Amino acid sequence: MTVNRREFLRRCIHSAIGGASIYSAFGGLRLIESAAAAQLGSFPDYRALVCIFLYGGNDSFNMIVPSDPPHYSTYQATRRGLAIDRERLRALSPLNDGLPGDGAHYGLHENMPELADLFNAGHAAVIANVGTLQYPITAAQYQAGTVPSPLQLFSHGEQTTFWQTSRVDDVKANGWGGRIADLLHPGNPNQQLTMSISLFGDNQFQRGDNVPQYVMSHQGVKPLEYEERESATANAVFNALATEAPQHHVFERAFTNAMRRSMSNYALINSGLQAATDFPAFPTSELGLQLKMVARLISARNTLNMRRQVFFVALPGLDHHNGQLTAHAPILEDLSRSLKAFYDATVAMGVQNSVTAYTTSEFGRSTSINGDGTDHGWGGHHFVVGGAVRGRRFYGRMPSLASTNNPDDTGYGQIIPTLAVDQYAATIARWFGVNNSGISDIFPNLGRFATADLGFLS
Repeated sequence: MTVNRREFLRRCIHSAIGGASIYSAFGGLRLIESAAAAQLGSFPDYRALVCIFLYGGNDSFNMIVPSDPPHYSTYQATRRGLAIDRERLRALSPLNDGLPGDGAHYGLHENMPELADLFNAGHAAVIANVGTLQYPITAAQYQAGTVPSPLQLFSHGEQTTFWQTSRVDDVKANGWGGRIADLLHPGNPNQQLTMSISLFGDNQFQRGDNVPQYVMSHQGVKPLEYEERESATANAVFNALATEAPQHHVFERAFTNAMRRSMSNYALINSGLQAATDFPAFPTSELGLQLKMVARLISARNTLNMRRQVFFVALPGLDHHNGQLTAHAPILEDLSRSLKAFYDATVAMGVQNSVTAYTTSEFGRSTSINGDGTDHGWGGHHFVVGGAVRGRRFYGRMPSLASTNNPDDTGYGQIIPTLAVDQYAATIARWFGVNNSGISDIFPNLGRFATADLGFLS
């Protein structure tokens, strides 16, 4: 096996420090830059990212629907029995410099009036036809196989990985949220508390080398507990591993560090939540309660002494191969109501310009239908919500929904993305405080695409 110079250096460093990583999966050695970042001091302002992952593959083509007669007729002919009633759509009114690029008018699913209001008030934007890409690719190139496309397209697992890491060329890469946290964490005054908090379990998006994700529930944090064992020796070993005494073995050190970090995060977060604001207006749904806890943690930002935070929440259950009309509608309602409640909470705290929430999903759905459902797709539309969003605009180009002779279709009803996850993520990262050098390291494939900053955040 051939080992290049970068891989040789990485292995040497890992061996020398017993597995503790200063090498990041975003493509470079970060020791010098991390030290430099620490010397810059803390950020003067507060900012938070809230990633909302829609697990299963959201059908954004039934979420954002053309409403003018010609384009709606094309959509209706393709979607047939799954077409949303045109008269019940919630109209979107984009600004002249933010039109969708295809000459169509659009509305949201009837169950999303809150999100339509946020868009029309300038607090939300549509990012059109985003997906995992190695390079820009056309239908002809895809069908001829002349331009590489991501591995295992249309697979839940792999496409979730690629969306959460943005690295379609590296299945072992850390998440792009984790890579951002690794780079910017030294800018937090309280470096004892991780800046990556998940309300929906362990995820790849927040996985980093130096900044761990802290997983908690919407009910709050629980202390680390273990069951006393009958064996005095077993109890002694557990207690020894949890102490601050030097540990000689690499696995002992890893276990000890994880235990101490968990206990420290519990104490810090629990203390912050004691003084956190309660927000009774949130829906009592799974997503609503997750976002409510995020709002409470943001309200405790000064108590926790945090300037940058990355949150992860999720809404599952979107793999609608059948029964889609019935199953999809309440999920979209939940997303709309929860996002509106969250935005209102940030306004109440006076941090709406400092908090950006955005949707992600492993893929869109096929424009074609299979009975009363849809199949796995590729590109899809997403929302970005917050006071810093340059709202009432569509970013990117809305694709054709024609069932035949469609230049945006792989040939099987899967829409080819015209914006890469890299572009979407890099725009968010830049607003969050990552400089040009960091953007290049975190998103090494970004230069393959025409626009590095899509401009939806100011």
